[in-house]
Amino acid sequence: MEKVVIKESNYNVKKGKILRTKRLTGHEKLFEVALEGGGSLDHDPGQFVMVSVFGVGEVPISVSSSPATRGSFELCVRAVGKVTEAMHQLEAGDEIGIRGPYGKGFPIRILEGNDLLIVAGGLGIAPLRSLIKHVLFNRREFGKVHILLGCKTPQDMLFSNELEQWNRRMDVHYECTVDRAAPDWAGNVGVITTLIPGVDIEPERTFAVVVGPPIMYKFVIKELLAKNIPERQILLSFERHMKCGMGKCGRCQIQGLYVCQDGPVFNFADIKNMSEAL
Repeated sequence: MEKVVIKESNYNVKKGKILRTKRLTGHEKLFEVALEGGGSLDHDPGQFVMVSVFGVGEVPISVSSSPATRGSFELCVRAVGKVTEAMHQLEAGDEIGIRGPYGKGFPIRILEGNDLLIVAGGLGIAPLRSLIKHVLFNRREFGKVHILLGCKTPQDMLFSNELEQWNRRMDVHYECTVDRAAPDWAGNVGVITTLIPGVDIEPERTFAVVVGPPIMYKFVIKELLAKNIPERQILLSFERHMKCGMGKCGRCQIQGLYVCQDGPVFNFADIKNMSEAL
């Protein structure tokens, strides 16, 4: 695969000011951030940034907002470690460090003109939100759009107001399922793979985009292949432990590929034989 050329500017840490925060669930928080000087992030859907909490450390976070948003961007952060827990203590007016964006995102130009089957598991909706917002903003550039979302419980759903908007749209097919229902839950119950067989698609013109926990991938891919979606039209986004974001430290390497540079978005046809990847 062609390597991304590292420019000196990619090493620079820019100051980002938190404009607002929003509690999404008991574990996730949304941050709206503006870069110092008013510059735009200029990211592609699926890319990530390295976020510094000064005096604590640095962590990779996917960008959740649309590339069309100017002047600020959004990060959905789950508190799972020292840096992200420290970030959850920050509020509007606080500063963080931003490097990037890094990596290869979703191939928008290839997706244009085709139908999309977007499969999100849990926190996977965070990077996919950037793609979905782009697609809906440029709705005429894409064919049919199917969005499938799976969560552990209804309380774990992120961006609930936006999910309701997608569900009401006439030009989007949206379905959601949970592993465990709440007393007031009237929707689907079961793992996300139970939603795939019932989706009506034209496989030859459908691109499947999958983001979620690693354990989900092999089961989702099996269902997608059963619907005759070509291997090269299945796109996956991987998460690995990243320390530099530029292919230097080797922490995210998978059999010669660097998730931070060759990915995080990969074509299934290119990685299907990599035992460490799936």
